[in-house]
Order: sequence, then structure tokens, then C-alpha cells
Amino acid sequence: MVLLPDESRSLPPPPLLNKGTLWFGFSGWLAALLDNAFNQRPVLRAGIHRQVLLASLGCFVGYQLVKRAEYVHAKVDRELLEYIRHHPVDFHTGEG
Repeated sequence: MVLLPDESRSLPPPPLLNKGTLWFGFSGWLAALLDNAFNQRPVLRAGIHRQVLLASLGCFVGYQLVKRAEYVHAKVDRELLEYIRHHPVDFHTGEG
């Protein structure tokens, strides 16, 4: 994927059902329902294929965004731990 570099493959994948996939999936489904309502079609019964498509598209986008967020957080953690390792004088523990 364009959003993630190759080094992100070393991270474990996030779970399929997480906060991002649920919210974006619900948002996609809601977008299909709103499209039905604005075009004066039966809200729940019309365009079931569109509802499924937009919900699954929302789940995919949410999953990719959660993956990206986990990569960015792991990268920041790695840089912070590397800084702490190179500057031990700045990070005393009160022992000794």
C-alpha cells in the first residue's frame, strides 16, 4: 500500500474488528442510507448492494488507517527509545 513503507511489514497486523473498521464501516453504511433518503428511495430496502459495498469499503479504509496509525506510533516509540539509549545521562533513575 502507498501509505505504508516496507518496514511496516515487520509489525503484527491489527485485529480485523477494531475501532477504525467499525466506525468507518458504520459510516459507509450510513452514507448509503443517506443516499437512499436524499434520492427519495426506501431507506433500508433499496440498494442493498450499495449498502454492503460502502460498508465493506469503509471497513477496508478504517483497517488501513489503523495500520498506518500503529506504524506511526511504533516508529515514534522506536525513535524515542533510540534517543534514550544514546543519551543515558539525561534519563537517570534515582538509584545509586
